[in-house]
Amino acid sequence: MDSLEQFKKAAAEAAVQLVESGMIVGLGTGSTAKLAVEALGRRVKDGLRIVGIPTSEHTAQQARDLGISISSLAEHAEIDLTIDGADEIQRGSLSLIKGRGGALLREKVVASASRRLIIIADDTKLVDRLGSHFAVPVEVVQFGWQSAERKLQKLGARTLLRKGGDQKTFVTDGGNFIVDCSFGPIEEPRALDQQLNSVVGVVEHGLFLKMSSQAIVGGPQGVRVLVPE
Repeated sequence: MDSLEQFKKAAAEAAVQLVESGMIVGLGTGSTAKLAVEALGRRVKDGLRIVGIPTSEHTAQQARDLGISISSLAEHAEIDLTIDGADEIQRGSLSLIKGRGGALLREKVVASASRRLIIIADDTKLVDRLGSHFAVPVEVVQFGWQSAERKLQKLGARTLLRKGGDQKTFVTDGGNFIVDCSFGPIEEPRALDQQLNSVVGVVEHGLFLKMSSQAIVGGPQGVRVLVPE
């Protein structure tokens, strides 16, 4: 296990200690969130009683394989705690870019229904400005996606239709495409959020602004807990 993986695992283990029996727990998607689900599975095996709300079909299958009971927002309108990863975490605000795992729509729905959103990451994910290292994933409907892409380009994005490992166009669990939009460092995330929401054909995007309750970050100096300023 390399150092970054160790940092992620340490953050995941720390976050999972916040989970208590009887909780409804949002289960994130992605390489770091996967470590948290694995840790939850071990605690469930030791007697922890929770119900998980998965943010993707992949996470749902992982949870089932580990013996974690899963349900949906149809059955549970409010989630006690969600643990998820992020592509970038802005220092201070703890605003995020998410969606490299392709589950940003469900992740945002689950996050918005959660009393607490705990983000876990290694410390390379901390940035002064969102967009410094990663594109903003934008989920678009398949019908006329090219029209939405052109509008995104007019907002200043360098766009790339996401492909899967088989080089076919990636399709989300919701049946949509993802256009990855590179803006460079984003000076006004709130303004960009509103602009993206105004584009016809856009279903959701990967800017998660001021949704995080805390970030648990692993690094060479150990695990740090950050809260929004």
